[in-house]
Amino acid sequence: MEADPQNSDERPFRLFSSKSRPPPQSSSRRSPLSNPTSISDHAGGTATIAFSDLGLSQWATSTCRELGMRCPTDVQRCCIPRILSGSNVTAVALTGSGKTAAFALPILHRLAEDPFGVYALVLTPTRELAFQLAEQFRALGSSLNVRCTVVVGGMDMTGQARALAQRPHIVVATPGRINVLLENDPDLPAVFSKVKFLVLDEADRVLDVGFAEELKVIYRCLPRDRQTLLFSATLTDDMEALNEISGDRSYFYRGYKGFNTVDSLNQHYIVTPKNVKEVYLAYLLSKMKEKSIRSSIIFVSTCRSCHLLNLLLEELEFSVVALHSYKSQSLRLAALSRFKSGQIPILLATDVASRGLDIPTVDLVINYDIPRFPRDYVHRVGRTARAGRGGLSISFVTQNDERLVKVIEDEIRKRKVRMHIKAFVYATSEVQDSLALLPNSTFLFQQRTYS
Repeated sequence: MEADPQNSDERPFRLFSSKSRPPPQSSSRRSPLSNPTSISDHAGGTATIAFSDLGLSQWATSTCRELGMRCPTDVQRCCIPRILSGSNVTAVALTGSGKTAAFALPILHRLAEDPFGVYALVLTPTRELAFQLAEQFRALGSSLNVRCTVVVGGMDMTGQARALAQRPHIVVATPGRINVLLENDPDLPAVFSKVKFLVLDEADRVLDVGFAEELKVIYRCLPRDRQTLLFSATLTDDMEALNEISGDRSYFYRGYKGFNTVDSLNQHYIVTPKNVKEVYLAYLLSKMKEKSIRSSIIFVSTCRSCHLLNLLLEELEFSVVALHSYKSQSLRLAALSRFKSGQIPILLATDVASRGLDIPTVDLVINYDIPRFPRDYVHRVGRTARAGRGGLSISFVTQNDERLVKVIEDEIRKRKVRMHIKAFVYATSEVQDSLALLPNSTFLFQQRTYS
């Protein structure tokens, strides 16, 4: 919305634009398939099309080829023409399906036609995802020399305000930090007065009630004639309500119905007593090289558990880094960089790493603690088996977790395979007294079918 200090508190809380947008400028390269109505909105369309068929510029299609993106995915095939045509878009698609390129490519296409100031504001729930999105914008817009700024907590606010004042093309931010900057600096709201695109990545999380006040402040600084793009791997009631309110002005892409995980993901669980979970974990990690597992992410529920488990695994001489919100931002980025580069094969993390992170070498996800909500499980295991690759997830189930597991299985309509382990784990002398031996049983996989 346009900034109006006198009436800002009385304005309605709107997400989608309430004005009709002028028709977009004609592209220098259009094809019959660039008309959104000529493309099937359903997954598994019969025609095989290329990025050049979606109405993107020549430089964009060339960049896609250079990055190894040969053919558009379903979400890209359906959403890119709609965004280029000026529609608001709400897209719900599986993890690893190429959602970032689905909104980044048309934004960069429009930016190349009329570059000026802050062209797009991208909001995302976590700091690590913000940095990853910025990297992807820079990669896809490399031929444009696109200027992209990341605004997140844990960094110098003065430097961030100075970077925004220079009006970069793309701003990727977490709602909390951009809200603080807008409230503290009266000159910054004008920076966003001509934004053409507002993107909510991981929209289900950004639209949670915890970010409501921050979003209200942000929306007051945005023009009404912008395009609003919502992208997520899970669908919530808030997203459905917003789509209904927007009516004909919005295009809704639903890549699947309900919570789901990709078919290439093998899902297992291990029933374990709560006091020996560390032993099971140490055994599984010791088998990574033997099973040709390149890297693994272990999810825990609390920062305290993450830190203590990190100390234990280091004592057992595992190469591991930890990622949680009690670490400084510089340490978080350093840990993630070492993991992504392959220097460290094991990442211990809370749910700050569960959303959006795309690391192709992750072959194994371990739920050391079962998440409370099915959507968190979907996002966690979505860190592997991305972009058609295979992957493995293993969840530790204690006597207190059976209800949570049943809820997850009912929601995703899949039953995980039970795994029994035979092993002895030998710890160093310093921690051997605190560890117990694993049960002496054999590997057994028992398939369960959904009824």
